[in-house]
Amino acid sequence: MPPHPHRPPELAWQVFRGSDVVRRGLLTRHQLRGASWVRLRQDVYADARLDRDHTLACRAALLRLPPEAVIAGPSAAYLHGVEHAAGFEDAVHVVLPAAVRADSQPGVRVHHAPSAPERNGLLVAAAGSAGSRFRPGSAAIGSRGTALTADAPGPADGEPGPLGRPPRRGPAECAWETAVWSDPLRAVAVIDTLLRRGLVSRAGLAALADRDAGRPGGRRARWVFGLADPGAQSPPESHLRVRLVLAGLPRPVARHPVRGPEGLVLHPDLAWPAFRVAVEYDGQWHGDLDQLHRDRRRLDQLVGAGWLVLYVTGRRLHREFPALVREIRAALVTRGWRP
Repeated sequence: MPPHPHRPPELAWQVFRGSDVVRRGLLTRHQLRGASWVRLRQDVYADARLDRDHTLACRAALLRLPPEAVIAGPSAAYLHGVEHAAGFEDAVHVVLPAAVRADSQPGVRVHHAPSAPERNGLLVAAAGSAGSRFRPGSAAIGSRGTALTADAPGPADGEPGPLGRPPRRGPAECAWETAVWSDPLRAVAVIDTLLRRGLVSRAGLAALADRDAGRPGGRRARWVFGLADPGAQSPPESHLRVRLVLAGLPRPVARHPVRGPEGLVLHPDLAWPAFRVAVEYDGQWHGDLDQLHRDRRRLDQLVGAGWLVLYVTGRRLHREFPALVREIRAALVTRGWRP
């Protein structure tokens, strides 16, 4: 049997600087190269049992940045629960005060706050102690917002410690940053999710756009906010809606309620109520007979209510979009739309 992995309790489920733990005698450089640990960045290691997600990438990035660094933009959106906002391999976005200098690194995008700290958005402190901030540049080696010392026992080996998250921008400010820093399709999908989950509101985003209209990117943020819709149920639906608008079609409504002939209220993915045209998005083909029956019944109900329904698959969205636009345009024209 292979030997039991050597993990000091202080390092179990943690992210840490390799040079720190070697200096403190917790590990040797040879042990750092073992299967118990994974190297994330230069001199940054983690317990190999941790999930390879964007939270892990954020913790690794903070350990090599000034203590004032705050996770921002799409990275902050991920930490607020928008899982499609960023992945493990995506760059980590951070904001620093204007007076604190640090350069971007491979896999880390450093932005500087344009104004005084009180204008930097709603900072969400890391979990751990009330009112405290996780300071990556301090003596802490823990990745979950808890300072660990050589004399303080960590969690029992085999189970994670208390979950904490790095300091991050509030939902409204990270929505603004995502709108300015990211591709519009991806940005709208992130903001749709923030709206759907109630983390931001349209009124709140409009107020933010008004307040920061003079900031670089202010016009872009207002435009992206205007494209957002809390009714979208998935990123592909958001992408489809925005691409149709950018292609010159009138803006559809997400999840518009339609009462069918049997009294059933349906919510097509996208709808143009004035023309009774709807689009349903199928991310994958449904081979299940029960699901096929439900889809057919849904289609019959919409058609029975006088609607023209078009189905869009992921393949068509990505590979046949021009033809798709022509078909939807033709359907709208037959129902009275005049380009």
